[in-house]
Amino acid sequence: MKIGDMVVRKSYGRDITFKIIDIKKTKEGYIYILKGTNLRIVADSREEDLEEVSEHSLTDNEKLFSKKVNNSIKNILINRNGFRGEANKSLKQEGNKKFFKKNDSKNELAFGRPGKVLHIDGDAEYLDVCLKVYKQLMLNAVGKNIPESEQPEKILELVKKVKPDIVVITGHDSIAKDSNDYTDLNNYKNSKYFVESVLRLRNYEPNYDDLVIFAGACQSCYEKILDSGANFASSPGRVLIHCLDPVFLCEKIAYTNIEKVVSIEEALENTITRTNGIGGLQTRGKYREGFPKSPYV
Repeated sequence: MKIGDMVVRKSYGRDITFKIIDIKKTKEGYIYILKGTNLRIVADSREEDLEEVSEHSLTDNEKLFSKKVNNSIKNILINRNGFRGEANKSLKQEGNKKFFKKNDSKNELAFGRPGKVLHIDGDAEYLDVCLKVYKQLMLNAVGKNIPESEQPEKILELVKKVKPDIVVITGHDSIAKDSNDYTDLNNYKNSKYFVESVLRLRNYEPNYDDLVIFAGACQSCYEKILDSGANFASSPGRVLIHCLDPVFLCEKIAYTNIEKVVSIEEALENTITRTNGIGGLQTRGKYREGFPKSPYV
């Protein structure tokens, strides 16, 4: 087997498809470093536990995830109906021809601006996938690939430059095997970097509604990240999160009217791993309605 091959692990019931990203020679033999194609996981394995699969093959779990992703994108675009807001909501609720006719001119002249996203990711491939879906969902998103250990040093400069409404800080993480203390940052691979990044941002902008922050990755120390000042974090259940979970979370905040506070249930309604993967606090939406629309654009 070689770098770039797609494989599954026999001992884990072939549950996740991985790409081989590195091969290390040890005294005991070769160790293969693996990265999940959909879930944010990096693992290692011996060759005898690996089984090569075709590039586009999916496990049963991944087929389910893929179906959920497609449904989430479809539901988002259907429910958005042009723009979110109380005026648009009332149009849908009234639902009679007289009301629609009366408000047609106003609706046609209305426009809106969703919140801007800065997505910082320790994994370039996952970032690329996320940016494609941001574009599909018509979100203004800037992406930067920065290793987790370097994120605290670079985060503030980027935020000052990009001036986002929403910041995503993610990548890879894991909890040490046989760990009994789930709140000790020393038991996590990268949670301490996410915590430090959030602390620096929250010292810069203490208002949770002016700067919305999501931070964390698979199995991250959810409680410590929230305590450091994040609006949302992973992972309450110490589970593997889907690479698109932060994207669907951001979409909900970015396209919810600033007059409305989004409940955590609403924020997570289109995510893949839901409350096992992400949790957080009530947060005000970032969508601003405008009127009238310029005739020159």
